[in-house]
Amino acid sequence: QVQLVESGGGLVQPGGSLRLSCAASGMNVRLNNMGWHRQGPGNQRELVARIRSSGTSNYADSVKGRFTISRDNAKNTVYLQMNSLKPEDTAVYYCNVETLIGDGYWGQGTQVTVSS
Repeated sequence: QVQLVESGGGLVQPGGSLRLSCAASGMNVRLNNMGWHRQGPGNQRELVARIRSSGTSNYADSVKGRFTISRDNAKNTVYLQMNSLKPEDTAVYYCNVETLIGDGYWGQGTQVTVSS
């Protein structure tokens, strides 16, 4: 059974930083693209950042230059380093492992709240 466990969310002041982690078990994610998505209050879920199996990545315009996605295949883990956080970054952040068929695998989500 594949499980994704996210960690690292919390409450942070504007301008602060957080690092999210997502550890996968039950499968080897080395050949899979992985991503972080978020869903803020009243909003649809949106892609924040995506890293391919090759290591290349892309970002939503709203987070470019502030967020960095990375992966450690040896640890079966993907990370999201979030700097210069803004109140509008407040959301539940979800880790996703893409698969060729279907919607892939999803974590349970971790809350990020940016507030003074």
